[in-house]
Amino acid sequence: MSEVAIKVNGLSKKFTIGKKKSSSFRDSLSSVLYKSKSTQDFWALNNLNFEILKGESIGIIGKNGAGKSTLLKILSRITKPSSGRIEINGRVSSLLEVGTGFHPELTGRENIYLNGTILGMKRSEVKSKFDEIVDFSGVEKFLDTPVKRYSSGMYVRLAFAVAAHLEPEILIIDEVLSVGDAEFQKKCLGKMDDATKSGRTVLFVSHNMSAVEKLCSKCFLLKQGQLKYSGSSSQTIAKYLNFAESNQHQWTRESTVKSKAYFTYIKAYQENQLDITTSGSLNIEFTYEIKEDLNSLKLHLALLDNYGQIIFSSAPEDTGIEKPLKKGKYTSLVTLPKDLLIPMKYSLKLILWDHIAGSFIHHDINEEIKFKPIETQSLINNTSGGRSGIVAVKCKWKIE
Repeated sequence: MSEVAIKVNGLSKKFTIGKKKSSSFRDSLSSVLYKSKSTQDFWALNNLNFEILKGESIGIIGKNGAGKSTLLKILSRITKPSSGRIEINGRVSSLLEVGTGFHPELTGRENIYLNGTILGMKRSEVKSKFDEIVDFSGVEKFLDTPVKRYSSGMYVRLAFAVAAHLEPEILIIDEVLSVGDAEFQKKCLGKMDDATKSGRTVLFVSHNMSAVEKLCSKCFLLKQGQLKYSGSSSQTIAKYLNFAESNQHQWTRESTVKSKAYFTYIKAYQENQLDITTSGSLNIEFTYEIKEDLNSLKLHLALLDNYGQIIFSSAPEDTGIEKPLKKGKYTSLVTLPKDLLIPMKYSLKLILWDHIAGSFIHHDINEEIKFKPIETQSLINNTSGGRSGIVAVKCKWKIE
């Protein structure tokens, strides 16, 4: 059996939330007299038990507040547990927050050596990897500039470069990669993949399910501080996304909302079909109400894959239709072309938003409609041995 890299038994972490205790005599006396209950205990982690073997790549997933970051901070010895036992065999390098271990007044060059030392490396080790770290980070031009003047993207580039190139036995990564641009994220995932192939242990927290499945062979699913499920990445992600086997094609609003514009009904269907198939065109019909005239209102539809990644989006302006702006009740119909979808799981996102106010959203419906098209005998699904990818597209070919 492979050597155990991390072993956790009965791990728990309790925080006290609410109003902090005052050091003043008056407030202390008041607390005693009236037995104030302004604080309460919150268990961020509750009796976790698991083993991670050397060389395993483990994804840790779950909703915000599930305890993912708290677990990583405890494993990185940043936070002490309230109870439980942890055994770690190997040198740990962690990247939990942008610029962790950096001194804002020091330059990028100085922080490479400082951060390397904090991670337990000798100066000679840092020096031997220095050029690789700088090249990977892409901040060579600003290497002698104090990092307090760095953007968040530059911070995370340099921090990840240091953590990844100092060759720890165990590499712990939180959701900081989302700060970098797409090109840098790709480089980071490649570096993390190299780490797992070289026999190092990787723990990866992310909300990007496609990245987790690609990088990690196994996942832990946390919910309210407890380990609810562990298994292969694909199985665990499916549990997390909670896709039902039966299709859910229709949604109706059951309560009122205070927003100035909101959806009341959504339905996904194909003409003369009980189920959605891969061969027919897909109709998305929805109703919504605008409570007052909104000159800057935008209507937006997006189709997402089973990892929550947007496949494509659409708006009324795509076909030159003037969107409704006046007060009233409306019904819209959007038709996706036939032979577009492959048999995988999809969800629908609809947004009513104010483009003048920027990010202000009047109403957002995400993943209320979920469906998996049934594969049928269509030309595009029965040529060239089936289709790979997210959608099927009929392209024009010419062979001379």
